[in-house]
Amino acid sequence: MVKKKIEKYQHAAGGWGALASTARHLIKSENVAKNIRNLLKTNQNIGFDCPGCAWGDELQHSHFKFCENGAKAVNWEATKKRVTAEFFAKHPVSWLKKQDGYFLEYQGRLSQPMVYNADTDHYQPISWKEAFELVAEELNALESPDQAEFYTSGRASNEAAFMYQLFVRKFGTNNFPDCSNMCHEASGVALNQSIGIGKGTVTLEDFENADAIFIFGQNPATNHPRMMDTLYKASKRGASIVSFNTLKERGLERFSNPQNKLEMIKRGSTPISSLYLTPKLGGDMAAVRGMVKYTLEQHKEKVANGEQGIFDEQFLAEHCDGVQQYLEVVAQTSWDKIEAQSGLSRTQIEQAAKLHLKSQKVICTWAMGVTQHKHSVQTIQEIVNFQLLRGQIGKLGAGLCPVRGHSNVQGDRTMGIHEKPNPTLLKNIENAFGFTPPAHEGHNVVQAIQAMNEGKSKVFIGLGGNFSAATPDTELTEKAMSSCNLTVHIATKLNRSHLVTGKKALILPCLGRTDIDIQKSGPQKVTVEDSFSMVHSSAGVIDSDTGDMKSEVAIIAGIAQATLGNTPVNWDELTDDYDNIRDYIEKVIPGFNDFNRKLQQPGGFYLGNSAAELKWNTKNGKATFYSHSLPDSVIPKIVSDQQESSGIYVLQTTRTHDQYNTTVYGMDDRYRGIYGIRKVLLMNKDDIEALGLKHEDTVAMRTVWHDDQERKVTGFTVVEYDIPRGNITAYYPETNPLVPLDSYGDMSWTPTSKSIAVEVLKDNESNQLDIKTKS
Repeated sequence: MVKKKIEKYQHAAGGWGALASTARHLIKSENVAKNIRNLLKTNQNIGFDCPGCAWGDELQHSHFKFCENGAKAVNWEATKKRVTAEFFAKHPVSWLKKQDGYFLEYQGRLSQPMVYNADTDHYQPISWKEAFELVAEELNALESPDQAEFYTSGRASNEAAFMYQLFVRKFGTNNFPDCSNMCHEASGVALNQSIGIGKGTVTLEDFENADAIFIFGQNPATNHPRMMDTLYKASKRGASIVSFNTLKERGLERFSNPQNKLEMIKRGSTPISSLYLTPKLGGDMAAVRGMVKYTLEQHKEKVANGEQGIFDEQFLAEHCDGVQQYLEVVAQTSWDKIEAQSGLSRTQIEQAAKLHLKSQKVICTWAMGVTQHKHSVQTIQEIVNFQLLRGQIGKLGAGLCPVRGHSNVQGDRTMGIHEKPNPTLLKNIENAFGFTPPAHEGHNVVQAIQAMNEGKSKVFIGLGGNFSAATPDTELTEKAMSSCNLTVHIATKLNRSHLVTGKKALILPCLGRTDIDIQKSGPQKVTVEDSFSMVHSSAGVIDSDTGDMKSEVAIIAGIAQATLGNTPVNWDELTDDYDNIRDYIEKVIPGFNDFNRKLQQPGGFYLGNSAAELKWNTKNGKATFYSHSLPDSVIPKIVSDQQESSGIYVLQTTRTHDQYNTTVYGMDDRYRGIYGIRKVLLMNKDDIEALGLKHEDTVAMRTVWHDDQERKVTGFTVVEYDIPRGNITAYYPETNPLVPLDSYGDMSWTPTSKSIAVEVLKDNESNQLDIKTKS
């Protein structure tokens, strides 16, 4: 029985706590000696890419290029445990549905293809040939290719993603719901509009040269821990680090580097943030607007006094459009509204702006604390505007950095996984393969769920991921998936999505990053792209019992061959030698010329970034200032009118430290002082008292939305936490049922998982409301 405990964590992030946690997960893998060797091959030039986050790798030699959570991911994947036909014969799907995600994934690696038998409620073995034929039969029976949904997780390699998009486009659709739709879609939309490329403009070298780093809405110590080493080094050399985060996160306060022997011996730590501000949820745009307003006021004052202004006038004149219109909007924005919406005082905002102004080279980074709001695109464009005013793009030590989540989520997009295909990509596919791919827009994640729910889409294929646990509106999503004729999941481990079956369902076990992949021509390597547009190879090192697993590439080729035959390529030849896939990538995807040769370079190669080179692939050929007014409310107007009078709170979903995306490695959230429990609700002490509650009381949450559907979760333990009043935080996927499917970002379609309007109810109040509703 896991012991539940809530107590304040007194130590720095990293340090001995990280080493102890790594050791525990090594033991839990039941493969200790091999996994120690595996970790020494993680993110090395000859080794495999960490299956965790997408942070880049330093070129300097080091035996340790993994973090605590990366070690968890490697140990989790390289376990000796196997899920066999005997396991499925013992446990019906109805029983497995009642188990939590931790139990399911802890059972070990999937080892053979399985098909669901609705009559017995059990999965049972199926041959690969029969599985591929079943998929082909269902796909080819559809009235239109647009009746199938092809989901992609960010763990897929470049080679698998390229094969997948080629197969799907030859099949005839652009239905590519992708994990990007749920995380950084707003970044891609905003950056493409503003600077002409949907990627960050910086590299690790820029972080080594920045005078200041502004961090918005991210928790690096948990979500991309290798970034902590970069921030640690920046702090050590005197760079200013300004953090905007609704929660006080330990990793942004202080960090003890496990690779610093002296610091470890002395149990010391290094402060990370020079200034740590806690805006309200959704208040980042107002905070940035406030910094711009202060900068504008200082600029005007200097110019009026005959001094040189603060703005980089030459940069703005040569490279930018829409500056004056934007500055007029800034001037008209009142400080009252900025303070009210940001939750920060004018003094705090000006303090942050002064740190920007005293720095010659500034990087702005952000993650899902910014991207999962209704006005996320507008917020990111506000950050871009802030950087453009002082020419903080396109020079060493400065730029924009959306910090991606999964290790190849950016590479998937580069390879063409996108429901809105680029015309250049389609033309290159036509030239290389001799067919005209579909040009119409396909479905993103929200649209795919809507289409399945309405019976318009009848087949779902998931290349990795845990779709039903990652997506919003859990009850509706699972109903949508269950209505399909066929659901197919290509996966390494068992998860909840495999238990949400269509009329027919397949689980197809694939190799992981750590596994040696042997094909006809010998051992294979794949490639990934990190957050800094660096492409490098990854080759598994573990010679273990892979059972009847196949590589992702081989599974995609098998489905494509069964569905299409040998068109537009000989799929088997691509599987035999992945160099052949890379030869085609070179013909289709810009920046990949001499692909196979470049992979021989230590650390891989840089794809380049047009905006970093001051080339603006926008409609007007310039970096564009977008002039957005601050939103009336960070939650939809239909809800915001009720907020003050009816006790509505703004909820954000978040991860624990023992979690990566929907994969739960353990039941602790060490840095937040929460152990052995996941159903917790972090609240401001004054809000707890105002509701007549106490620390560790049990509550329910109910979504406030404009439809008749009840969205409620129960049994959550209240935890006092340093968070602004009116804001609350809980973990996902436990709170995903509260996110309405039709609550998504403007222009991005990203679910608003960081701004959900809810009521907090005592459990007895919740039960009484249920009784009244049912009667």
